[in-house]
Amino acid sequence: MHLTKRFFTMNTLAVLVSIGLTFLAVIIFVAAYTKVFGREAGMKEFQKVFEVRAAINEIKREALTFKFEQLLDHNYQQMLSDRVNALDASAIILINKEVLYATQNFNKFDIDKSLMLSDDSASLDEIELDGKTYMFTRADYKLPSGDRGILLLLAPIKVKTGFYVLLGVFTVSFFTVVFLLMNFWISYKFSRGIILPISRLKDAAIKIREGDLSCEISEEGEGEIRELGRTLELMRIKLKESVYVQQKYDDNRKFLVSSISHDLKTPVTSIKGYIEGIIDGVAKTPEKLEEYLETARSKAILVNAMIDDLLLYSKLDLNQLPYHFEKSDLVSYFEDCAADHKYECEKANISLELINELKEPVKVLIDRERLKRVIQNILDNAVMYAGEIDGKIAIILRETRTSAIIEIKDNGKGIPENKLPYIFERFYQVDPSRKSGSGLGLAIAKQIVEGHEGNIWAKSVVGEGTRIMISLKKF
Repeated sequence: MHLTKRFFTMNTLAVLVSIGLTFLAVIIFVAAYTKVFGREAGMKEFQKVFEVRAAINEIKREALTFKFEQLLDHNYQQMLSDRVNALDASAIILINKEVLYATQNFNKFDIDKSLMLSDDSASLDEIELDGKTYMFTRADYKLPSGDRGILLLLAPIKVKTGFYVLLGVFTVSFFTVVFLLMNFWISYKFSRGIILPISRLKDAAIKIREGDLSCEISEEGEGEIRELGRTLELMRIKLKESVYVQQKYDDNRKFLVSSISHDLKTPVTSIKGYIEGIIDGVAKTPEKLEEYLETARSKAILVNAMIDDLLLYSKLDLNQLPYHFEKSDLVSYFEDCAADHKYECEKANISLELINELKEPVKVLIDRERLKRVIQNILDNAVMYAGEIDGKIAIILRETRTSAIIEIKDNGKGIPENKLPYIFERFYQVDPSRKSGSGLGLAIAKQIVEGHEGNIWAKSVVGEGTRIMISLKKF
């Protein structure tokens, strides 16, 4: 329930409960009062009022059975006088506004006031005359002359007001006390359910503003307050994750800069040395000059490849490299990959074979260019570490119920078991003495495969070779 509706409901409930309890208290008070002081203390007056009311109505009903001329009879007037005097009431007989008979003298203003108050002969009203309250009623007659005859009956209301004043004071006081207690209870509930949680949320927001993201925000309070606490907690978690990711990126950049600077230093130093040798005339013969230039060129190519790998890995690590996925046939795609690398393998005296173990065509959703980079990096490592004599590399395609499995296998010397878990880490070299790349090849391959929502892992046996496996979802 929204806070506004809840607040309105609680206040309405407080008023209704206060009224209900006050009504119950008044009943108990009246019962106790009459029991202590006797029923005559209050109920006797009520009984007398009702008796007078009934008697006046009876006189009126009887008078209406007579003709107006009978009201002017002396005997009727005497009987009327005895009856109203017994009730401590008064009777006035008028034609229009002229008084013909009255058991008690009233001034003309009071009589006119009584006649103007109501011309409904069926009503029994109350009127204040000369500081006193009267019940009055009237009986109207239409005379043959066109005049109106009126019998006006008035009876004073004599009820002791002390009890009612006491009852009024008790009612107002009890209602005020109950209403204040209800409001105190509502304030207490709101302070526990709204004000205190808001105060805690304020303290938590101040800590977040100051950079302290370690304090967990609990979900407490009512309605929107609980939702606000949940939202702030999610915001805190997101901020904490953002800070962690930013710190990780900063650490990555520092590590990349320091690592690539160290790795670039060796080939750049070699290029500088060969160029200085050419300038100083060390390479005196054309053959020597060509050798120096070719070596400098190969080192420059290596530096360029390392820089390309660094830029690519940085973009992958920061999720800044877009993928363009398309559904492709797995066999035809790897036939193209094998054809692209066949020449390089033959040049290195290594055979490259594509083995298809699929029972039927398999489709995968891939970015063709990015996945080619993965295969290239894996094949480059395989060529580097394949057997020096009768080197062999095989690309094997097979499948499970939900995935396509690509295995790239070589017959090299293998990777020791203690080094196998680290081969997909950046700048890791299994054999530092044979350093000929950036050390980012398999790290880049891992980033791209995971960008395809796939998995990549390795198995190796020393002396038998290494197997790199890639798992991609089938479509």
